[in-house]
Amino acid sequence: MTAAIVCVGRLREKGYAAAAEEYLKRLSRYGKTEIIELPDLPEPANASDADRAQVMEKEGQSILARLKPADHVIALCIDGPQRSSEAFATRVSQLEMQGKRIVFVIGGSLGLSPAVVQRADEKLSLSKMTFPHQLARVLLLEQLYRACKINAGERYHK
Repeated sequence: MTAAIVCVGRLREKGYAAAAEEYLKRLSRYGKTEIIELPDLPEPANASDADRAQVMEKEGQSILARLKPADHVIALCIDGPQRSSEAFATRVSQLEMQGKRIVFVIGGSLGLSPAVVQRADEKLSLSKMTFPHQLARVLLLEQLYRACKINAGERYHK
């Protein structure tokens, strides 16, 4: 599997960083998974809607600059469809057979710009619940690892 996670912001907490590193290490036996961290732009104090839109737009431009035309882009959005681990594994397998790099995009604290959502080939929601972006990255890495295990016919705890 060739995959990338483009994310706005860094993993600042040691626990999240350690968990992400562990899943990246586990994923390495199934292919290349790349993390592309982009700067989380500061939201001005007392920001207006226009200020927030401008921050999202700048972050969006930075995201779009990292995407290749042939990438299959999956935007993590709360309004995207949710999948079981098995259905997610099936989808990952289908995309692998197409030979494209699978790129997951996790936006900043304000979300994804409309331009990024429009560029995405599909959306995915990890849950209807709201998670910190750092935890969303760890959850996504774990589910990618689980998908690889499922697709390889290997046992993974349930």
